[in-house]
Amino acid sequence: MKHSSDIYILGGSHSDFARNWAREGLGLYDMFEHSLQQAVADAAIEPAQIEVGHVGNFAGELFARQGLVGGFFGHVYPELAAIPTSRHEAACASGSIAVLAAMRDIEAGHYAIACVMGIELMRNVNGKTGAEYLGAAAWQGREATAEECDFPWPFLFDRITREYDRRYGIDSDHLNRIAQINFGNARDNPNAQTRQWQFAEGAFSCDDQLNPVIEGVVRKQDCGQITDGTACVILASEAAAREHAARVGLALADLPRIKGWGHRSAPLLLEDKLALSAGQPLVFPHAAAVFTEAAQRAGFAGAAQLDGLETHDCFTVTEYMAIDHCGLTAPGESWKAIEEGRITRDGDFPVNASGGLIGLGHPVGATGVRMVLDCARQVTGRAGGCQVPEAENMMTFNVGGSTTTCVSFVVGVGQ
Repeated sequence: MKHSSDIYILGGSHSDFARNWAREGLGLYDMFEHSLQQAVADAAIEPAQIEVGHVGNFAGELFARQGLVGGFFGHVYPELAAIPTSRHEAACASGSIAVLAAMRDIEAGHYAIACVMGIELMRNVNGKTGAEYLGAAAWQGREATAEECDFPWPFLFDRITREYDRRYGIDSDHLNRIAQINFGNARDNPNAQTRQWQFAEGAFSCDDQLNPVIEGVVRKQDCGQITDGTACVILASEAAAREHAARVGLALADLPRIKGWGHRSAPLLLEDKLALSAGQPLVFPHAAAVFTEAAQRAGFAGAAQLDGLETHDCFTVTEYMAIDHCGLTAPGESWKAIEEGRITRDGDFPVNASGGLIGLGHPVGATGVRMVLDCARQVTGRAGGCQVPEAENMMTFNVGGSTTTCVSFVVGVGQ
Protein backbone atom coordinates (compact mmCIF):
# COMPACT_ATOMS: atom_id res chain seq x y z
CA MET A 1 0.00 0.00 0.00
CA LYS A 2 1.54 3.28 -1.15
CA HIS A 3 1.55 6.47 0.89
CA SER A 4 -1.03 8.94 -0.34
CA SER A 5 -0.07 12.04 -2.33
CA ASP A 6 -1.34 15.06 -0.44
CA ILE A 7 -4.22 16.94 -2.03
CA TYR A 8 -4.82 20.43 -0.66
CA ILE A 9 -8.18 21.99 0.19
CA LEU A 10 -8.30 25.67 -0.71
CA GLY A 11 -11.82 26.28 0.59
CA GLY A 12 -15.41 25.27 0.24
CA SER A 13 -19.05 25.85 1.05
CA HIS A 14 -21.84 24.21 3.02
CA SER A 15 -25.50 25.11 2.60
CA ASP A 16 -27.95 25.54 5.45
CA PHE A 17 -29.41 22.05 5.80
CA ALA A 18 -32.57 23.49 7.37
CA ARG A 19 -33.57 25.08 4.06
CA ASN A 20 -36.41 23.53 2.07
CA TRP A 21 -35.48 24.69 -1.41
CA ALA A 22 -38.63 23.48 -3.16
CA ARG A 23 -40.76 25.37 -0.64
CA GLU A 24 -38.81 28.49 -1.64
CA GLY A 25 -39.65 27.81 -5.29
CA LEU A 26 -36.05 26.83 -6.02
CA GLY A 27 -34.52 23.71 -7.53
CA LEU A 28 -31.35 21.72 -8.06
CA TYR A 29 -29.65 24.34 -10.22
CA ASP A 30 -30.28 27.09 -7.66
CA MET A 31 -28.62 24.94 -5.01
CA PHE A 32 -25.67 24.24 -7.31
CA GLU A 33 -25.20 27.90 -8.20
CA HIS A 34 -25.39 29.04 -4.58
CA SER A 35 -22.84 26.49 -3.39
CA LEU A 36 -20.35 26.97 -6.22
CA GLN A 37 -20.33 30.74 -5.83
CA GLN A 38 -19.80 30.47 -2.09
CA ALA A 39 -16.99 27.91 -2.51
CA VAL A 40 -15.15 30.09 -5.04
CA ALA A 41 -15.40 33.06 -2.69
CA ASP A 42 -14.29 31.04 0.35
CA ALA A 43 -11.30 29.63 -1.51
CA ALA A 44 -10.33 33.11 -2.77
CA ILE A 45 -9.81 31.90 -6.32
CA GLU A 46 -11.00 33.06 -9.70
CA PRO A 47 -13.60 30.77 -11.32
CA ALA A 48 -11.36 30.31 -14.36
CA GLN A 49 -8.77 28.58 -12.14
CA ILE A 50 -11.07 25.54 -11.86
CA GLU A 51 -9.89 23.06 -14.48
CA VAL A 52 -12.19 20.11 -13.85
CA GLY A 53 -15.49 19.51 -12.04
CA HIS A 54 -16.81 16.44 -10.25
CA VAL A 55 -20.33 16.06 -8.83
CA GLY A 56 -21.56 13.62 -6.19
CA ASN A 57 -25.29 13.02 -6.61
CA PHE A 58 -27.30 9.90 -5.89
CA ALA A 59 -30.82 10.33 -7.18
CA GLY A 60 -31.31 13.57 -9.09
CA GLU A 61 -33.39 11.75 -11.68
CA LEU A 62 -35.79 10.47 -9.02
CA PHE A 63 -36.17 13.48 -6.73
CA ALA A 64 -35.71 16.27 -9.29
CA ARG A 65 -36.08 14.49 -12.67
CA GLN A 66 -32.65 15.90 -13.42
CA GLY A 67 -29.52 14.12 -14.55
CA LEU A 68 -26.31 15.40 -16.16
CA VAL A 69 -25.82 17.92 -13.36
CA GLY A 70 -22.16 18.43 -14.33
CA GLY A 71 -23.49 20.65 -17.09
CA PHE A 72 -24.44 23.25 -14.50
CA PHE A 73 -20.86 24.50 -14.04
CA GLY A 74 -20.90 26.53 -17.24
CA HIS A 75 -24.23 28.14 -16.36
CA VAL A 76 -22.87 29.47 -13.08
CA TYR A 77 -19.64 30.80 -14.62
CA PRO A 78 -19.18 31.24 -18.39
CA GLU A 79 -15.46 30.62 -17.80
CA LEU A 80 -16.33 27.00 -16.95
CA ALA A 81 -18.44 26.36 -20.06
CA ALA A 82 -15.92 23.96 -21.60
CA ILE A 83 -14.26 22.27 -18.59
CA PRO A 84 -14.47 18.47 -18.29
CA THR A 85 -17.07 17.36 -15.74
CA SER A 86 -18.48 14.09 -14.48
CA ARG A 87 -21.06 12.85 -12.00
CA HIS A 88 -20.53 10.02 -9.51
CA GLU A 89 -23.07 7.74 -7.83
CA ALA A 90 -22.46 5.40 -4.90
CA ALA A 91 -25.64 6.00 -2.90
CA CYS A 92 -24.78 7.83 0.34
CA ALA A 93 -21.05 7.66 -0.52
CA SER A 94 -21.52 9.50 -3.85
CA GLY A 95 -19.77 12.63 -2.57
CA SER A 96 -16.73 10.71 -1.38
CA ILE A 97 -16.40 8.95 -4.72
CA ALA A 98 -16.48 12.37 -6.42
CA VAL A 99 -13.66 13.50 -4.10
CA LEU A 100 -11.62 10.38 -4.94
CA ALA A 101 -12.11 10.98 -8.66
CA ALA A 102 -10.95 14.59 -8.36
CA MET A 103 -7.90 13.45 -6.37
CA ARG A 104 -6.98 10.97 -9.11
CA ASP A 105 -7.21 13.76 -11.73
CA ILE A 106 -4.81 15.89 -9.71
CA GLU A 107 -2.44 13.05 -8.81
CA ALA A 108 -2.20 12.05 -12.46
CA GLY A 109 -1.08 15.57 -13.29
CA HIS A 110 -4.01 16.17 -15.63
CA TYR A 111 -5.32 19.17 -13.70
CA ALA A 112 -4.05 21.39 -10.89
CA ILE A 113 -7.32 22.66 -9.38
CA ALA A 114 -10.57 20.68 -9.17
CA CYS A 115 -14.02 21.50 -7.87
CA VAL A 116 -16.07 18.81 -6.13
CA MET A 117 -19.77 19.47 -5.66
CA GLY A 118 -22.00 17.25 -3.54
CA ILE A 119 -25.71 17.90 -3.97
CA GLU A 120 -29.11 16.40 -3.25
CA LEU A 121 -32.66 17.76 -3.36
CA MET A 122 -34.83 15.46 -1.23
CA ARG A 123 -37.53 17.39 0.63
CA ASN A 124 -39.66 18.09 -2.43
CA VAL A 125 -41.51 14.77 -1.97
CA ASN A 126 -43.29 13.19 1.00
CA GLY A 127 -41.42 10.95 3.41
CA LYS A 128 -42.80 7.68 2.05
CA THR A 129 -41.86 8.58 -1.53
CA GLY A 130 -38.43 9.72 -0.38
CA ALA A 131 -37.88 6.41 1.39
CA GLU A 132 -38.86 4.54 -1.77
CA TYR A 133 -36.42 6.56 -3.87
CA LEU A 134 -33.61 5.95 -1.38
CA GLY A 135 -34.40 2.24 -1.61
CA ALA A 136 -32.76 2.30 -5.06
CA ALA A 137 -29.47 1.57 -3.29
CA ALA A 138 -30.76 -1.79 -2.09
CA TRP A 139 -31.15 -4.73 -4.47
CA GLN A 140 -34.59 -4.23 -5.91
CA GLY A 141 -36.83 -7.26 -5.49
CA ARG A 142 -34.16 -9.13 -3.52
CA GLU A 143 -34.05 -7.33 -0.16
CA ALA A 144 -36.19 -4.88 1.83
CA THR A 145 -39.14 -5.51 -0.48
CA ALA A 146 -42.51 -3.78 -0.13
CA GLU A 147 -43.90 -7.02 1.27
CA GLU A 148 -41.28 -7.02 4.03
CA CYS A 149 -41.27 -3.40 5.16
CA ASP A 150 -42.54 0.14 4.75
CA PHE A 151 -39.12 1.79 4.98
CA PRO A 152 -36.22 -0.07 3.29
CA TRP A 153 -33.24 1.45 5.10
CA PRO A 154 -34.62 1.34 8.66
CA PHE A 155 -35.50 -2.28 7.88
CA LEU A 156 -31.97 -3.15 6.74
CA PHE A 157 -30.25 -1.34 9.60
CA ASP A 158 -32.60 -3.05 12.03
CA ARG A 159 -31.12 -6.25 10.60
CA ILE A 160 -27.60 -4.93 11.33
CA THR A 161 -28.63 -4.02 14.89
CA ARG A 162 -29.97 -7.53 15.40
CA GLU A 163 -26.74 -9.01 14.03
CA TYR A 164 -24.75 -6.95 16.55
CA ASP A 165 -27.06 -8.17 19.28
CA ARG A 166 -26.67 -11.79 18.15
CA ARG A 167 -22.88 -11.60 18.04
CA TYR A 168 -22.07 -9.44 21.05
CA GLY A 169 -25.23 -8.13 22.68
CA ILE A 170 -26.30 -4.51 22.25
CA ASP A 171 -28.06 -2.14 24.65
CA SER A 172 -30.54 0.36 23.19
CA ASP A 173 -29.44 2.87 25.85
CA HIS A 174 -26.12 3.22 24.06
CA LEU A 175 -27.81 3.83 20.71
CA ASN A 176 -30.08 6.40 22.34
CA ARG A 177 -27.02 8.11 23.78
CA ILE A 178 -25.44 8.40 20.32
CA ALA A 179 -28.58 10.14 19.08
CA GLN A 180 -28.63 12.46 22.09
CA ILE A 181 -24.99 13.46 21.60
CA ASN A 182 -25.43 14.14 17.89
CA PHE A 183 -28.60 16.19 18.29
CA GLY A 184 -26.82 18.07 21.06
CA ASN A 185 -23.80 18.82 18.88
CA ALA A 186 -26.10 20.03 16.11
CA ARG A 187 -27.44 22.80 18.35
CA ASP A 188 -24.07 24.54 17.95
CA ASN A 189 -23.95 24.13 14.17
CA PRO A 190 -25.45 27.07 12.25
CA ASN A 191 -26.02 24.81 9.22
CA ALA A 192 -27.77 21.97 11.08
CA GLN A 193 -31.28 21.02 10.06
CA THR A 194 -32.20 20.24 13.68
CA ARG A 195 -30.42 23.11 15.44
CA GLN A 196 -33.70 24.52 16.77
CA TRP A 197 -35.51 21.25 17.39
CA GLN A 198 -36.85 20.68 20.89
CA PHE A 199 -37.11 17.28 22.55
CA ALA A 200 -39.35 16.26 25.40
CA GLU A 201 -37.94 14.64 28.51
CA GLY A 202 -37.60 10.95 27.71
CA ALA A 203 -37.29 11.44 23.94
CA PHE A 204 -33.99 9.55 23.97
CA SER A 205 -35.41 6.38 25.41
CA CYS A 206 -37.49 3.43 24.22
CA ASP A 207 -40.75 5.19 25.03
CA ASP A 208 -43.10 4.27 22.20
CA GLN A 209 -44.87 7.63 22.34
CA LEU A 210 -41.84 9.90 22.60
CA ASN A 211 -39.55 7.80 20.38
CA PRO A 212 -41.76 5.59 18.19
CA VAL A 213 -40.61 2.47 16.37
CA ILE A 214 -39.98 2.88 12.62
CA GLU A 215 -38.93 -0.68 11.76
CA GLY A 216 -38.07 -3.49 14.17
CA VAL A 217 -35.89 -2.03 16.93
CA VAL A 218 -35.07 1.12 14.94
CA ARG A 219 -36.79 4.16 16.45
CA LYS A 220 -37.34 7.69 15.26
CA GLN A 221 -34.30 9.20 17.01
CA ASP A 222 -32.08 6.48 15.55
CA CYS A 223 -32.60 7.82 12.04
CA GLY A 224 -30.63 10.39 10.03
CA GLN A 225 -32.64 13.18 8.45
CA ILE A 226 -33.93 13.49 4.89
CA THR A 227 -32.39 16.82 3.94
CA ASP A 228 -31.82 19.21 1.05
CA GLY A 229 -28.25 20.37 0.83
CA THR A 230 -24.96 20.99 -0.88
CA ALA A 231 -21.31 20.92 0.03
CA CYS A 232 -18.47 21.96 -2.22
CA VAL A 233 -14.66 21.82 -1.94
CA ILE A 234 -11.91 23.26 -4.11
CA LEU A 235 -8.96 20.84 -4.30
CA ALA A 236 -5.45 21.58 -5.53
CA SER A 237 -2.11 19.97 -6.26
CA GLU A 238 0.84 20.84 -4.07
CA ALA A 239 2.28 23.19 -6.68
CA ALA A 240 -1.03 25.03 -7.13
CA ALA A 241 -1.56 25.13 -3.38
CA ARG A 242 1.92 26.57 -2.85
CA GLU A 243 1.18 29.39 -5.30
CA HIS A 244 -2.21 29.97 -3.68
CA ALA A 245 -0.74 30.08 -0.16
CA ALA A 246 1.87 32.64 -1.19
CA ARG A 247 -0.80 34.79 -2.84
CA VAL A 248 -3.07 34.82 0.23
CA GLY A 249 -0.22 35.19 2.75
CA LEU A 250 -0.21 31.72 4.27
CA ALA A 251 2.40 29.02 4.66
CA LEU A 252 1.71 25.84 2.70
CA ALA A 253 1.59 23.91 6.00
CA ASP A 254 -1.32 26.10 7.10
CA LEU A 255 -3.57 24.77 4.34
CA PRO A 256 -5.64 21.70 5.15
CA ARG A 257 -4.95 18.69 3.00
CA ILE A 258 -6.15 15.16 2.38
CA LYS A 259 -3.31 13.08 3.79
CA GLY A 260 -4.77 9.61 3.33
CA TRP A 261 -7.73 7.70 1.94
CA GLY A 262 -9.36 4.30 2.03
CA HIS A 263 -11.99 2.83 -0.29
CA ARG A 264 -13.58 -0.63 -0.36
CA SER A 265 -16.78 -2.06 -1.79
CA ALA A 266 -18.69 -5.18 -0.82
CA PRO A 267 -21.50 -7.24 -2.38
CA LEU A 268 -24.79 -5.36 -2.61
CA LEU A 269 -26.92 -7.73 -0.54
CA LEU A 270 -26.65 -7.23 3.22
CA GLU A 271 -27.08 -10.94 3.90
CA ASP A 272 -24.09 -11.72 1.68
CA LYS A 273 -21.97 -9.25 3.64
CA LEU A 274 -23.00 -10.83 6.92
CA ALA A 275 -22.30 -14.32 5.56
CA LEU A 276 -18.80 -13.25 4.48
CA SER A 277 -17.99 -12.08 8.01
CA ALA A 278 -19.47 -15.08 9.81
CA GLY A 279 -17.05 -16.25 12.49
CA GLN A 280 -14.86 -13.16 12.17
CA PRO A 281 -14.36 -10.60 14.95
CA LEU A 282 -16.00 -7.71 13.07
CA VAL A 283 -19.35 -7.50 11.31
CA PHE A 284 -17.91 -5.63 8.30
CA PRO A 285 -14.18 -6.39 7.88
CA HIS A 286 -14.03 -4.39 4.63
CA ALA A 287 -15.18 -1.29 6.54
CA ALA A 288 -12.42 -1.79 9.10
CA ALA A 289 -9.90 -2.06 6.26
CA VAL A 290 -10.99 1.36 4.97
CA PHE A 291 -10.18 2.96 8.33
CA THR A 292 -6.82 1.20 8.53
CA GLU A 293 -5.78 2.05 4.99
CA ALA A 294 -6.71 5.73 5.31
CA ALA A 295 -4.83 6.08 8.58
CA GLN A 296 -1.74 4.25 7.36
CA ARG A 297 -1.59 6.18 4.08
CA ALA A 298 -1.58 9.32 6.21
CA GLY A 299 1.27 7.98 8.34
CA PHE A 300 -0.69 6.85 11.39
CA ALA A 301 -0.85 3.37 12.88
CA GLY A 302 -4.62 3.54 13.18
CA ALA A 303 -7.66 5.78 13.38
CA ALA A 304 -7.49 6.09 17.17
CA GLN A 305 -4.29 8.17 16.81
CA LEU A 306 -6.29 10.94 15.14
CA ASP A 307 -8.12 13.79 16.84
CA GLY A 308 -11.69 12.85 15.92
CA LEU A 309 -14.07 11.37 13.39
CA GLU A 310 -16.88 12.59 11.17
CA THR A 311 -18.72 9.37 10.54
CA HIS A 312 -21.78 8.10 8.77
CA ASP A 313 -24.68 7.85 11.21
CA CYS A 314 -27.55 7.27 8.83
CA PHE A 315 -28.70 5.29 11.87
CA THR A 316 -27.27 5.17 15.37
CA VAL A 317 -26.08 1.61 14.81
CA THR A 318 -23.95 2.82 11.87
CA GLU A 319 -22.00 5.07 14.22
CA TYR A 320 -21.92 2.29 16.82
CA MET A 321 -20.35 0.09 14.14
CA ALA A 322 -17.80 2.75 13.18
CA ILE A 323 -16.56 3.01 16.77
CA ASP A 324 -15.33 -0.56 17.01
CA HIS A 325 -14.45 -0.90 13.32
CA CYS A 326 -12.07 2.08 13.50
CA GLY A 327 -10.29 0.37 16.39
CA LEU A 328 -11.35 2.69 19.18
CA THR A 329 -12.62 -0.36 21.08
CA ALA A 330 -12.44 -4.11 20.71
CA PRO A 331 -15.06 -5.68 18.42
CA GLY A 332 -18.55 -5.46 19.89
CA GLU A 333 -17.42 -3.11 22.67
CA SER A 334 -18.36 0.27 21.17
CA TRP A 335 -20.51 0.79 24.25
CA LYS A 336 -17.38 1.30 26.34
CA ALA A 337 -16.35 4.42 24.40
CA ILE A 338 -19.90 5.74 24.75
CA GLU A 339 -20.12 5.12 28.49
CA GLU A 340 -16.66 6.58 29.08
CA GLY A 341 -17.56 9.82 27.29
CA ARG A 342 -14.81 9.41 24.72
CA ILE A 343 -16.97 10.34 21.71
CA THR A 344 -18.38 13.63 23.03
CA ARG A 345 -16.93 16.87 21.72
CA ASP A 346 -14.78 17.24 24.84
CA GLY A 347 -13.81 13.56 24.88
CA ASP A 348 -10.48 12.18 23.68
CA PHE A 349 -11.97 11.03 20.33
CA PRO A 350 -14.93 13.25 19.39
CA VAL A 351 -17.33 11.66 16.93
CA ASN A 352 -19.63 13.82 14.81
CA ALA A 353 -18.85 17.14 16.45
CA SER A 354 -20.92 18.62 13.60
CA GLY A 355 -24.05 16.74 14.63
CA GLY A 356 -23.60 14.07 11.99
CA LEU A 357 -26.33 12.83 9.70
CA ILE A 358 -28.73 12.55 12.63
CA GLY A 359 -28.30 16.09 13.92
CA LEU A 360 -26.87 18.05 11.00
CA GLY A 361 -28.76 16.26 8.22
CA HIS A 362 -28.08 13.95 5.29
CA PRO A 363 -28.41 15.28 1.73
CA VAL A 364 -27.20 12.02 0.28
CA GLY A 365 -24.87 13.15 -2.51
CA ALA A 366 -23.42 15.95 -0.41
CA THR A 367 -22.56 14.06 2.78
CA GLY A 368 -19.10 12.76 1.83
CA VAL A 369 -18.04 16.20 0.60
CA ARG A 370 -19.50 17.86 3.69
CA MET A 371 -17.48 15.56 5.94
CA VAL A 372 -14.23 16.51 4.18
CA LEU A 373 -15.09 20.21 4.43
CA ASP A 374 -16.01 19.95 8.11
CA CYS A 375 -12.72 18.20 8.86
CA ALA A 376 -10.81 20.86 6.91
CA ARG A 377 -12.46 23.53 9.02
CA GLN A 378 -11.74 21.62 12.22
CA VAL A 379 -8.00 21.33 11.58
CA THR A 380 -7.74 25.03 10.70
CA GLY A 381 -9.73 26.21 13.72
CA ARG A 382 -12.68 27.38 11.60
CA ALA A 383 -15.37 25.06 12.97
CA GLY A 384 -17.00 27.70 15.19
CA GLY A 385 -19.20 26.29 17.95
CA CYS A 386 -18.45 22.75 16.73
CA GLN A 387 -14.68 23.14 17.15
CA VAL A 388 -12.76 20.17 18.53
CA PRO A 389 -9.97 21.57 20.75
CA GLU A 390 -6.49 21.39 19.19
CA ALA A 391 -7.62 19.27 16.24
CA GLU A 392 -4.80 18.73 13.74
CA ASN A 393 -5.83 15.51 12.01
CA MET A 394 -9.41 14.35 11.52
CA MET A 395 -10.97 11.41 9.74
CA THR A 396 -14.14 10.82 7.73
CA PHE A 397 -16.06 7.58 7.22
CA ASN A 398 -18.79 7.58 4.59
CA VAL A 399 -21.03 4.62 3.74
CA GLY A 400 -23.16 3.89 0.68
CA GLY A 401 -25.92 1.31 1.09
CA SER A 402 -25.60 -1.35 3.76
CA THR A 403 -21.81 -0.66 3.81
CA THR A 404 -21.62 -1.63 0.13
CA THR A 405 -19.32 1.32 -0.56
CA CYS A 406 -17.10 2.61 2.24
CA VAL A 407 -14.73 5.57 1.95
CA SER A 408 -12.52 7.30 4.50
CA PHE A 409 -10.28 10.37 4.30
CA VAL A 410 -7.71 11.75 6.72
CA VAL A 411 -7.68 15.55 6.63
CA GLY A 412 -4.99 17.47 8.48
CA VAL A 413 -2.47 20.28 8.65
CA GLY A 414 1.22 20.38 9.54
CA GLN A 415 3.53 17.41 9.09
